[in-house]
Amino acid sequence: MLDLSVLILTKDEELHIKRCLDNVNEIAKEIFIIDSYSNDRTLEIAREYPKVHILQNKWINNYAYQFNWGLENAPITGKWVLRLDADEYLLPELIEELNQKLPTISDSITGISFNRRHIFMGKWMKHGIYPVTLLRLFRYGKGKCEQRLMDEHIQLAEGENIVFGNDFCDHNLNNLSWFCHKHVNYAVREAADLLDIEMELTGAAETDKEKALNSQAANKRMKKHKYAKQPLFWRSFAYFLYRYFLKGAWRDGKEGFIFSFIQGWWYRTLVDAKVLEIKKACGNNPHEIKRLLAEQYNVIF
Repeated sequence: MLDLSVLILTKDEELHIKRCLDNVNEIAKEIFIIDSYSNDRTLEIAREYPKVHILQNKWINNYAYQFNWGLENAPITGKWVLRLDADEYLLPELIEELNQKLPTISDSITGISFNRRHIFMGKWMKHGIYPVTLLRLFRYGKGKCEQRLMDEHIQLAEGENIVFGNDFCDHNLNNLSWFCHKHVNYAVREAADLLDIEMELTGAAETDKEKALNSQAANKRMKKHKYAKQPLFWRSFAYFLYRYFLKGAWRDGKEGFIFSFIQGWWYRTLVDAKVLEIKKACGNNPHEIKRLLAEQYNVIF
């Protein structure tokens, strides 16, 4: 067992929570579930594990707020904190790497990143966006989730970040309709994030340059700033072409096309449509944009 605390956010995750808990139960010192008042069997299943501690907090449409609330309110005793979603799990090779390296790692290292695999319709999407390198493990008290609407990363207060060689998986078991509906919900927040970058609603363009993110996350963030300046609808089409042809997602067969089309074109086009809708209603008035987002979509910066 490692000196490790796991933090998992949940809301109606009975389909995934047992797999997730089984995956980390042997290596974790303690597991904290920060639940947004689930209505299914999520908590019933979680209570079967002696290491699991359950805290509940109302969801306010902001992942970073909920995760940081968990960091501040859970009685964490582990030296390290692992951020894990309920539909994610560590591969056996990564668990072995953690067991071998974590106990003896240098005190100067405060964050550790892993490569994420997307499993879509039962198939690993090996091309297009893989690998996505995310900082998911950090020393307690040395990191927190950056406050933003989308693509939240763990930000270190001090110390160095290193990358381990093995992967964890994002493997949601819900059907394709659920997957599309999730992206419909994401679209407004993504549109708000792009508007924030384009029009400097909160000063994100400047603060993003100073954040202590891992190198891939920082590079991706700067690319997003460039993307936000490109013409609507053209940029979503260009992004799909980039992922599907240049990055080789076509090699992943029918599943690769569906994944790239939904995430890389349909979703991005929907985001641009929301941007257009908001601008048509508010013009380029930052105050009106923030008011509309808060009143109609409960999106608050």
